[in-house]
Amino acid sequence: MEKRVENIADMNKDFPQWYTDVVRKAELAEYAETGGCIIFKPYGYAIWELIQKSLDSRLKATGHENVYMPMLIPEHLLQMEKDHIEGFAPEVAWVTHGGQDELQERLCIRPTSEVLFCSYYANAIKSYRDLPKLYNQWCSVMRWEKTTRPFLRTREFLWQEGHTAHATAEESLAEALQILGIYSNLAEETLAMPYIKGKKTEREKFAGALASYTFESLMHDGKALQSGTTHDFGDKFARVFNIQYLDKDNKLQYIHQSSWGVTTRLIGALIMVHGDNNGLVLPPGVAPVQVVVVPVASHKEGVTEKAETLRKRLAAQFRCKLDDTDKKPGWKFAEHEMKGVPIRIEIGPKDIEEGKCVLARRDTGEKIPVNLEDNALEETVAQVLESIRINLYEKAKKRMDERTFEATDVPALKSILDTTPGFVKAMWCGDDACEVKIKEDATATSRCIPFDQEKISDSCVVCGKPTETMVVWGRAY
Repeated sequence: MEKRVENIADMNKDFPQWYTDVVRKAELAEYAETGGCIIFKPYGYAIWELIQKSLDSRLKATGHENVYMPMLIPEHLLQMEKDHIEGFAPEVAWVTHGGQDELQERLCIRPTSEVLFCSYYANAIKSYRDLPKLYNQWCSVMRWEKTTRPFLRTREFLWQEGHTAHATAEESLAEALQILGIYSNLAEETLAMPYIKGKKTEREKFAGALASYTFESLMHDGKALQSGTTHDFGDKFARVFNIQYLDKDNKLQYIHQSSWGVTTRLIGALIMVHGDNNGLVLPPGVAPVQVVVVPVASHKEGVTEKAETLRKRLAAQFRCKLDDTDKKPGWKFAEHEMKGVPIRIEIGPKDIEEGKCVLARRDTGEKIPVNLEDNALEETVAQVLESIRINLYEKAKKRMDERTFEATDVPALKSILDTTPGFVKAMWCGDDACEVKIKEDATATSRCIPFDQEKISDSCVVCGKPTETMVVWGRAY
């Protein structure tokens, strides 16, 4: 598509600057006075609300309930699970004073809420009749990141975190895998974003988990993004916090737990997966404005009134806006392209005379004349919105497939990532030393052990030992 918007970097020449330009010029966010934090502008927050709504309905349909825990965690509580606190210690922000008085015990601003839920469950769960607990929390968390970037990595970010309690190990594992399926369905159906699903290696799993699962997406620049994770804790936290219940035989058993979350980094993923040199490209499911009506030659009698009539008509079915500002039509077109509005409706005096309007697609730039009679407009808009979703997914999937490679030794793996960044499939023996070797020599990390396994070769990409395990590697945000 021809570049029409000035003052944003070319994504193929300076991708990081392009990303920053889109965040600001599409009016998604601004940098805050608080270092490492951002201000969500209305348009950016509206995208998050639509993601939240879509996911929340999926979670509630599977029996999950929303709760809210305090944002402050007493230090002694955080210290109870050794692996957990060690994993988060470098990123924890502490409250040491209340007003002018020094606190007797430091309070941690939650980096995650496992210990809060464990403390609650220890008191709330007594019998098998109290299980399962299928809880989810929408909140913000704080992690004192050294290097930040809007949406992708900020010190305070928004997310949801699920924390569930179950009677058996089989149930907690099933929960972690079920939620991973819900996440990947959200990615495909709502975000039009392809992914690879799998299990994290021991080195990359969540601090304190028995196993972690992930769906990994590939950005336009070939870097990976961990888009969402789920974790099976088994009874590990339950033993630390002594969370037990009486089973049907009146015997004490430890509960089994899962946790899981996605964050506002999904907005960053949308920018980097679908965006182009005209700015943001939004899938219809999370577009705050799905259709914008732009009057052409609005100074002429009846044009703005007709455009408003179209807005009211479309607003009954779609998120629709009328742009009746005094800017020139070309400027309006570029502005709404920058903000990724899926469909633009243009209407002018000649169109009114002919009983039609012109529909422009953001994803392809195609212009389609549409008859205003009957329900032709509504039907066409609905069909085009679905076509845009499918096209965005297929385009991103094609790019991901084209940038997924295979390697049978570390130099080849490194060469691929140096020249054509993307996902690299390679065999791995399971030895942590081999994983470290790849990280050091190729500056790549294991993204996941895919559920859909392939046999690239018979031996480990590092040490040459026989193996049946294929891992996807990459460089990530």
